[in-house]
Amino acid sequence: MKKLVICLLASFLFTSSASAKEIYVALGDSLAAGQTPYSEIDAGYTDFIAMQLMRAGQLQSFTKQLAFPGYSVGDVLERVQTEEADTLLRDATIITISAGANNLLPLMAHNPQNGTMSFSQLSVNFALNKAREDYIELLKHVNEVAPNADVYVMGYYFPYVSVHAEQAVGVKQQLHLLNEILATVASAYGAQFVDVAFSGETSRYLPNVADVHPNMEGYRVMANALLEKLGVMPMSTTQLPEPNPLTFQEILQMQQQQQTNEEQVAVKPIEQYVVYYGYDRFKRLFL
Repeated sequence: MKKLVICLLASFLFTSSASAKEIYVALGDSLAAGQTPYSEIDAGYTDFIAMQLMRAGQLQSFTKQLAFPGYSVGDVLERVQTEEADTLLRDATIITISAGANNLLPLMAHNPQNGTMSFSQLSVNFALNKAREDYIELLKHVNEVAPNADVYVMGYYFPYVSVHAEQAVGVKQQLHLLNEILATVASAYGAQFVDVAFSGETSRYLPNVADVHPNMEGYRVMANALLEKLGVMPMSTTQLPEPNPLTFQEILQMQQQQQTNEEQVAVKPIEQYVVYYGYDRFKRLFL
């Protein structure tokens, strides 16, 4: 039986030491939420960043409640303009944003079995411009509601490991343009761009050729790209937690159970992580 999820997408909030000061809020799409290559939710790069901050005694709180699979830049913008988001963001000291891929990738016709891809350049140009416009508004709003936060815009890796080299060229160019847009807008509005790339045999990080999401090793690479900027010890392969994925149906069922069980609502902050991941796993990681 899976452990009860306290909120739709897991968060944990607790003080790790008397000197802990970082309040980390993750925004964005399925990568920020921790979606696996098999349409489940587990620990992802945002969780790993929080884990390393906690190991360093720097983490006061963390949440990825504002991240959701399928979000475009416009969806993230709409999400952060809610009262709930204002409450979570106003004291944030670190904010990461993964947004933009869902503006672009749905326009790519991908056949993983044949290794082919096609797209309309006109549609892609429109989508990239829309992503740029929405990202400007997103960063303006984040800067307004979270004035004390260091904001990091996460770049995107090339996710199509089965595509023939000649077929991949055009798609790589569009992803490069997306990353250029993200980097330019980030620089213009006081955020830092985080370049993300998988080196070597990329299928090591992307085991499902029909899906664009990385495994935990891929998320570790993403987390380390930001941890380097923070000056925090990177996560090693041996520090990866054991997989404990939840399907979207299980998450919904558990959320509904939580809403009808008042005693679970009052769970203490430090217990939120334990409840989601299980006490044995918590002990292995942090005790």
